[in-house]
Amino acid sequence: MFRRKRKDEPTDAPVAAVETPAAEVPAESVSEPASVEAASAASETTPSETATTAAPSETESKSPASKTRRGNRVQKVGTVSSDKMQKTVVVRVDRLVLHQKYRRYVRRTSKFMAHDDLGATTGDRVRIVETRPLSAKKRWRVVEIVQKAAK
Repeated sequence: MFRRKRKDEPTDAPVAAVETPAAEVPAESVSEPASVEAASAASETTPSETATTAAPSETESKSPASKTRRGNRVQKVGTVSSDKMQKTVVVRVDRLVLHQKYRRYVRRTSKFMAHDDLGATTGDRVRIVETRPLSAKKRWRVVEIVQKAAK
């Protein structure tokens, strides 16, 4: 946890602060007249011009790129092992792990409960994606059926 200070240790050790010399500071951050000119130019615009310039930024926020603001969610591909529930499937995901001692690959299996609106059946290969908790055990959602099961 915490260690006690020895009696011979100083209580306040000076910390050296790193300062950047003025010569290393980029010229863009030093030049203030450009920002002053931009501020004066912005003040000269009429209210109608401001409204027309603000409209494109609102439409840009509705672009397809804004739908992906959640970041990269974890995706896994596995086989449906059970579809006995309504709108829920159990997906078995296999992965190969290198054994530390024997240096051989060992198959590890994980089972995930996933919400299924697509109608996946037992034996289908599906792609699941991480989502908010939907129930006590469901935290995944079926995004696509990669390969239908052979009948």
